[in-house]
Amino acid sequence: MELKRLGESDLRVSALSLGTMTFGEQNSEADAHAQLDLAIAHGVNFIDSAEMYPVPPRAETQGLTERYIGSWLKHQQRDKLVIATKIAGPSRGFSWIRNSPRVNRQHLEAAIDGSLKRLQTDYVDLYQIHWPDRYVPMFGTTGYDISQEHETVPIAEQLAALADLAKAGKVRYIGLSNETPWGVSEFVRCAEKLGLPKIISIQNAYHLMNRSFETGLAEVCRHAQVGLLAYSSLAFGHLSGKYLIDPNVKGRISLFPGFGQRYAKPNVPAASKEYVRIAQQAGLSPTQMALAFARTRWFTSSVILGATSLHQLKENLDSAELVLSADVLEQIEAVHKVYPNPAP
Repeated sequence: MELKRLGESDLRVSALSLGTMTFGEQNSEADAHAQLDLAIAHGVNFIDSAEMYPVPPRAETQGLTERYIGSWLKHQQRDKLVIATKIAGPSRGFSWIRNSPRVNRQHLEAAIDGSLKRLQTDYVDLYQIHWPDRYVPMFGTTGYDISQEHETVPIAEQLAALADLAKAGKVRYIGLSNETPWGVSEFVRCAEKLGLPKIISIQNAYHLMNRSFETGLAEVCRHAQVGLLAYSSLAFGHLSGKYLIDPNVKGRISLFPGFGQRYAKPNVPAASKEYVRIAQQAGLSPTQMALAFARTRWFTSSVILGATSLHQLKENLDSAELVLSADVLEQIEAVHKVYPNPAP
């Protein structure tokens, strides 16, 4: 498994990493441990989680994902692994997390202490803001609506609190998730101006049907030396082709329809059909082609895998060495021109 430097840090993360949002909802603790063991056996060293997981978020299950990782992690060689988690922000309305979470000093301190306890570790290698404290359009909504703006914790204040978590040895590096070009630029600017820790990563959706990262964010992250941790690289299963065979097949879209807003767009079926066709004609697994595409972009530090079975996870992991031919890449670009970003 290739290891890549994450941003300007000394962290070297596996090109494929394990996402864990199914742990505690679709996957039992035993399932979770089996997935973790399989990933590590294939060279994965980077495990990503969040305090709000599993998905869909519920008060009854919140924190189970980190607990399942923790009961596994205590038996591992900690310094060989890169463990990441995230603090929830206010935009999603999760009132059961600290009576409505914010990204301020009080909530950051409580959140990291809770995560460390559940993960059974003294520190996390990467601590991420799951989505901005301020309003931004997310998860299928693309237009910026100024009427949705609200009071927010200043970015400088967020960074100062994160700096103290780093000084306390609880956090090694910091990153963002579901961020915008302005947000990345402002975090970098404030860090440089105030002498505070600089972000090293951004975890955003990136896949064949959502390449919006390639415009503003790719340029910003290149110059700021911020690495992309690409999530949802199979577009909630659409790029595997399974929904073309049976739209009602058991999967995240059918199980949790509220999370499918991004993919309920008119050109998604047509675009996914074309990408599946390209893979099949080239003798490739559609799943592995999609993952290889995301993994081999110049701005990608790691592709976060999400699976509910060991069979799925193994197919994902087996894409680690796949390099797409020039002909396949040319065909992908042709489809992208016809159906640009149908699932942003």
